Amino acid sequence: MTQLGEAVLRYHRILEAVPSETSEWIAELREQMQARGLVVNSRPVSPVLRPHFVSRRQYSNSLKASETLSGAIARVRDMALTQPALMARMDMLPAEKMLATVDPGYATPPPTALLDAWLRNDAVQLWGGVGDLPAGVLYGESLADIYMNSGMMKALKKKYKYKLSKTGGSKPMIQAVLRAWKDFGGKRHPRIAVLQLKLPFDTAESNEGTLLAELLRQSGYQVQMVNPEDLEYRNGVLSGGMGPIDVVWRNIRAHEFLMHFDLRHALVRAYRDRAVCVVNSFRAELTRKRALLALLSDEQVTATFPAAERHAIKAAVPWTRLVTQSKTQYGGETVDLPEFIVKNRERLVLRPNDGSLDAEAPAYEGAVTPERDWARALRTALSHGYVVQERQDRESVSFPVDQYGDLVYRDFLVSLSTHSFAGKAHGVTARVGAVGGFSTLAGYAPSFVLETK
Repeated sequence: MTQLGEAVLRYHRILEAVPSETSEWIAELREQMQARGLVVNSRPVSPVLRPHFVSRRQYSNSLKASETLSGAIARVRDMALTQPALMARMDMLPAEKMLATVDPGYATPPPTALLDAWLRNDAVQLWGGVGDLPAGVLYGESLADIYMNSGMMKALKKKYKYKLSKTGGSKPMIQAVLRAWKDFGGKRHPRIAVLQLKLPFDTAESNEGTLLAELLRQSGYQVQMVNPEDLEYRNGVLSGGMGPIDVVWRNIRAHEFLMHFDLRHALVRAYRDRAVCVVNSFRAELTRKRALLALLSDEQVTATFPAAERHAIKAAVPWTRLVTQSKTQYGGETVDLPEFIVKNRERLVLRPNDGSLDAEAPAYEGAVTPERDWARALRTALSHGYVVQERQDRESVSFPVDQYGDLVYRDFLVSLSTHSFAGKAHGVTARVGAVGGFSTLAGYAPSFVLETK
């Protein structure tokens, strides 16, 4: 058994030792989560009762791989912006392409970014969801604060002399945004708006945007939460309900924005006129597309990249292609892509091209999809913007959960999001999703680095 596995086992034993104390702690945990805004639509953002532990080596490897891959991603993104043939392979909406071509007024790398991956032993395996907004940073940090001071964690550290450290990144995140504002030409203390779409039927009681606004206020900034409908652009000034805005923290996907608004919207006009600093810029939407991984895994595209980046890509990025009626390269051979997908079902996965649509469009695991259903999935992929990826093995992890007052264990898949701010990696967030029939159990787990001996 590894030291990480041993720590998990010991934590579980502490949790099970005195049921009455555990019940009291669970009730206290729920109260603290409610007080900190970590309950959304009556569901805690964390469905589990244990942190996710990573070793110092795993943590360091994740940060190192993230920074190297972020450099390669930025390189591909810049190539796509200047080469129409590569941009066409991203399968973006025309309006998304137009917004991506607008110079945001500050240099790359993006102020905030994340890579969704999982760990296989100590190696990082990137699977997609390469995003631009810092989802999970504040949830994970708040959860870590709660757990670090809990009786369970104190007992674990005291009894077994474990040294644990948190992996938060809110401070460097804010610093990166201020750096973008400075590069934009900002001189004064910026007036910030957190842009978040709230529809009439949206019943969310709290969300990460609210936590972000509060954090910015605590840091001394004038902040307002803004719905796109509340924005006005007059005489070169973008304003919301509480006055002029210098920086828009865009907590809304371009795809989602374009479903409700067109390119004449106040934000778009101010953005094109460089009257407002938008973080992250619409250019970052390129990183939401899994087709970007198809470019990364195409050796013809990356042939001139630095050796370190090509090595990181080979180690972490699965073979990926946008699903089209075309021929492509696999293992040095030219193959007909749809035919290849049909014949190699068990080692392939079909995923939505836009990683932000995972909750709306299903992924298809060839290994567990019957042949007839796989053919149907391929037809869906050809017409609805999907990529095909080589399947990567994942091992499930057991977590304790509170099931109607009973402590039970469920198997979860854990994704580790590594956050990058202005090109520098800071912290990780663990996302968990239950395996099998308990798919509604999903959310975040606090992450801790466990110093192994």
